[in-house]
Amino acid sequence: MTTYPAVLITGASTGIGAVYAERFAQRGHDLVLVARDHARLETLAAKLRGEHNVAVEVLAADLTQLGDLHTVEARLRDDARIGILVNNAGAAQSGSFIEQSTDSVAQLVALNTTALVRLASAIAPRLAKAGAGAIINIGSVVGLAPEFGMSVYGATKAFVLFLSQGLSLELSPQGVYVQAVLPAATRTEIWDRAGIDINTLSEVMEVADLVDAALVGFDRREPVTIPPLQEGERWDALQTARQGLLSQIRQSVVAPRYLTQV
Repeated sequence: MTTYPAVLITGASTGIGAVYAERFAQRGHDLVLVARDHARLETLAAKLRGEHNVAVEVLAADLTQLGDLHTVEARLRDDARIGILVNNAGAAQSGSFIEQSTDSVAQLVALNTTALVRLASAIAPRLAKAGAGAIINIGSVVGLAPEFGMSVYGATKAFVLFLSQGLSLELSPQGVYVQAVLPAATRTEIWDRAGIDINTLSEVMEVADLVDAALVGFDRREPVTIPPLQEGERWDALQTARQGLLSQIRQSVVAPRYLTQV
């Protein structure tokens, strides 16, 4: 009988996290579901237990609160059954940078970056020691596009991409798979919570489509999966151009264009 690793999913009560829970339950994985809304988690857990005969544990936590974050970290650090982390919890904000309060910006950064990297840090050493496991980090194509005008949100998602790529280089030789998933606009509650009317967006992907595509990338062991990108070669070209740029950086020599005043 095949034994599958348990999966801990943050932001699991609704949207992308809830669909990931459904899909991994279908595959036979036990689950630990993390979110703030305990009642919603319990409803989802009962459904998944009944439909898929898997063990589902609920862990109510607000990942912007250090005490709750420590609880989830401890679970990832100590529970050897958990072999997959889905870092999905996140938030967005409406308005321009100067319209957002300092406290709200800090809250956004705490959830989208600090919580994500702490949870990855909690589980990664154990997975590396075991020589197996996976970390899925949910980013966004906004992290590639400051032109979209979501400066802080986009910056947090750029962090997620960079972190995932760096961890992939570090951890893949030790048997740990790291995947960054970059959705575009997806039909979730993140928009309502941010005060953004999703109906003003011209194109929106359905959550099930997004997660199913992301899991195709997961099964293929892609380091970066971008379900809405129609031509995958564009991403390959971007990486090639980036690496070419790095080859032109000489740490001790100023570029000639900065040696004279125009």
